[in-house]
Amino acid sequence: MKPWKLPRLLFFVSVVAISLPLENYLSAQHRYDLLIRSGHVIDPRNEIDGEMDVAVLDGKIAQVSQEIPPEEARRVVDATGLIVAPGLIDIHVHAFYGTEPHSDYSDGFLALPPDGFTLRSGVTTAVDTGGSGWRNFRRFKENVIDRSQTRILAMLNIVGAGMKGDPTEQDLNDMDPKLTAMMARQFPELIVGVKVAHYRGPEWDPVQRAVEAGGLADLPVMVDFGRHIPPLSLQELLLERLRPGDIFTHAYAEIDEREPIVGPDGRVRSFA
Repeated sequence: MKPWKLPRLLFFVSVVAISLPLENYLSAQHRYDLLIRSGHVIDPRNEIDGEMDVAVLDGKIAQVSQEIPPEEARRVVDATGLIVAPGLIDIHVHAFYGTEPHSDYSDGFLALPPDGFTLRSGVTTAVDTGGSGWRNFRRFKENVIDRSQTRILAMLNIVGAGMKGDPTEQDLNDMDPKLTAMMARQFPELIVGVKVAHYRGPEWDPVQRAVEAGGLADLPVMVDFGRHIPPLSLQELLLERLRPGDIFTHAYAEIDEREPIVGPDGRVRSFA
């Protein structure tokens, strides 16, 4: 079996998260556990974009500079021709996996265990979008977030029971802005937004309630907008219903029950 490798890319954050106690292997001249040499470092936060050396100590980045002596590291990796970057963030995944029948992406069979699909692709942080609601977020936290090596954040579904499919996701009575915001405020380090999705009715209520919850918790809203019967106005959604910083996901999806964002001339509509 050939070893797996990521062509042209080297995401170092995901592969140096664990290190042994220093006294087990560092001699006096070894200042670092690992040295990644001559890679093209892309680090927007620190405005780095060029060939650099990266030194790692005790699982953390210790130094980034143009030339670090290789003898100072216990292990040296040549990254010539590769991109070296911080771990990537995937802002739309469904990670609330489980074995509950008829639960779709909320403790059900359609969601996936994150560690099997994130770290190997350079993703170290992923955001579950709407799998859990205020009723079952604690189960998601205990069963998935707390047990994953991947850092998992969550956008809380405006539906209290989460993304369990129909008829659960059509229940306006389970879309509570105050309880959603209350749960988000209890876990500000994990809950980073509010999600609304899959509602088919002609009302704007799910969007309105999600935006209300986002306002109460000071969080952005992500909208999976489609399959409304009759279709709701995409222009009204973007220009009147959502706020700066909110997210329109699956933007280019072709759905019969939704106005497309691309017009018949093949161009993105002017209001978008």
